Amino acid sequence: MDLYLPIAGLSVNMLVIVGLGGLVGVLSGMFGVGGGFLTTPLLIFYGIPPSVAVASAATQITGASVSGVLAHTQRQGVDFRMGWVLVAGGAVGSFAGGFAFRALQKSGQIDTVVGILYVLLLGSIGILMAREAASSLRAIRSGEPVKARARRHLAIVAALPFRWRFYRSGLYISPLAPLLLGASTGLLTVLMGVGGGFLLVPAMIYGLGMSTRVVVGTSLFQILFVTAATTLVHATTSRAVDIVLACLLLIGSVTGAQFGARFAQTVRPEYLRLILALIVLLVAGRMALGLGWRPDEIYTVQAL
Repeated sequence: MDLYLPIAGLSVNMLVIVGLGGLVGVLSGMFGVGGGFLTTPLLIFYGIPPSVAVASAATQITGASVSGVLAHTQRQGVDFRMGWVLVAGGAVGSFAGGFAFRALQKSGQIDTVVGILYVLLLGSIGILMAREAASSLRAIRSGEPVKARARRHLAIVAALPFRWRFYRSGLYISPLAPLLLGASTGLLTVLMGVGGGFLLVPAMIYGLGMSTRVVVGTSLFQILFVTAATTLVHATTSRAVDIVLACLLLIGSVTGAQFGARFAQTVRPEYLRLILALIVLLVAGRMALGLGWRPDEIYTVQAL
């Protein structure tokens, strides 16, 4: 059941794209991440041009984040003051990333840069997650209590001036820290087509010291606005947003998330973190192989 993607400039099997969105949706429901860090590599593996994969994945994440924000808002799981600071930083990072994306696209280096960023970030995060999950599982099997980490922000965050009170997060820190964090996430969202949740959530917990009760909801709140801004940037600068591709992915991810959420309730969190870490490392390894493996055709010709 083939369907032509006008921006990508190729025909794809509609059921395969919906299935890819469904797979990412299942993982999103299981692990509480946006799934953009898996959507973009899977699209690239399928043959979608990296620039179109990045832009369209950001569009899909925008739609998928709306329901998550509404659900967390009803449970008072969103720190709106912290969220708006993150959004402000994310908007700045998104527009800066848009110009960087366009410059890399003109130089013909965008494919290589996206691949290297994925290998470095996913590889390091996957290793850290695997180590943490493995240590927790060893402690459980030996009968030792798992030590809870003290909720504290980094020393560099404490040294920043102009402190504000973020009551729902239980913090009294400078807004410059979440502003810079949001800008970094916005930049990566444009360059990599990720929502940034797999980077933002650990940084909010271990870097800012936020309460885990509001971390996921606040992260989704920021992701919603930043990916919307990213979609606008890509639509006006690189013109790489394929709305047909984004809609197909959204159909699959919304459906798959329901099954993933139900499955997550039957599995221990430590096993879920270990499975996610292995998936992240597999994707990073596949991206690294693509960067170093000699292709069958060294040169390709594309009509503009």
